[in-house]
Amino acid sequence: MPVPAAVRVLVLGGTTEARRLAESLAGDRSVRVTTSLAGRVAAPRLPPGEVRVGGFGGPEGLAAWMREHDVDALIDATHPFAAAMSRNAAEAAALAHVPLLALRRPGWVAQDGDHWHSTGSLAEAAGLLPALGERVFLTTGRMGLAAFAGADLDALWFLVRSVDAPEPPCPARMEVLLDRGPFTLEGERELLRRHRIDVLVTKDSGGDATAPKLTAAREAGIPVVVVRRPPVPEGVPVAATPDEAVEWVRRF
Repeated sequence: MPVPAAVRVLVLGGTTEARRLAESLAGDRSVRVTTSLAGRVAAPRLPPGEVRVGGFGGPEGLAAWMREHDVDALIDATHPFAAAMSRNAAEAAALAHVPLLALRRPGWVAQDGDHWHSTGSLAEAAGLLPALGERVFLTTGRMGLAAFAGADLDALWFLVRSVDAPEPPCPARMEVLLDRGPFTLEGERELLRRHRIDVLVTKDSGGDATAPKLTAAREAGIPVVVVRRPPVPEGVPVAATPDEAVEWVRRF
């Protein structure tokens, strides 16, 4: 009897969930998985299976790549704030007639004792800071620092944590901390204390790797500005965990 062809799955990755998904799929002989990384991180953690690095050239380029490589299923496991890539994925899937799933870890939920200020953008977050504190722990990554570079924020001091060094424009008074999660609660407590942080800014990325900063801020009574995540493109089904995404693939 002929052996059924392996299901070709393209994972748009760069997240912990994407790597865990690739690890699960790579051990299944009925699946051939390729993970695509944007290439914005200098030394990414490569998942098992095939890996490609770099952009596709918009939705048309992604659709063409999927046709050329006979992709059977597309999983958007990019960062919850990679809105442009998610839109491209939805459009490309429609162009190539390939089923699409979004893998999104759940967002964080405020707990008793939290002092959260929800905003819709980095610019809105920046506008809240002068009324909240003077020493800012900025954990939104190296992209988008221009929102905090305005002259009206020159009196504030920023501790910017990112995986790679940021590029200008940046806040006028800034110290950069190059580090990659997961982070510990004890480490986050010490960081807030040592730098005398009085306000935290973060995106609602969700997950456990960077959540200890929220607990540390709650314990210290520090306000937290939380940038809401953009919605998943309309009509795209969502899996909350890699296991759910694996089950979706196995239906093929």
